[in-house]
Amino acid sequence: MLCLAAGAIAASLAVDAFTLTWIHSIEKIRWEEDWRIERGALHLVEARIRGSGAGMEPPAGAMLKNGVWHYRPALPPQSVLRLTHSPHVAGYTLCTATVCAPLADHLPGIDNNAVIELRECAP
Repeated sequence: MLCLAAGAIAASLAVDAFTLTWIHSIEKIRWEEDWRIERGALHLVEARIRGSGAGMEPPAGAMLKNGVWHYRPALPPQSVLRLTHSPHVAGYTLCTATVCAPLADHLPGIDNNAVIELRECAP
């Protein structure tokens, strides 16, 4: 189960995996990350970049497939992900096995410039 929170506003989603997507604010290139929830932590499984640009070169070992760079980030399991919700850039999208929606839609009423935390819900 995935728990989302921004200040006093919270929600949960009955999922064990999800994808986060966003558009780079300068280069306008789509990024995607696949996450798995397991043993109290969030595990980054794969990432994709739909192009490259200044400061956005694919890492060593990335594979180009149909114009998209695929790679496995060397990131340890995370107990919490903190994402900034800002009116100055396009927001994150959270995709589950059945639907994609803006991340902020799961937390109606959050403030501009809020920090959204994602974590495994406590049992």
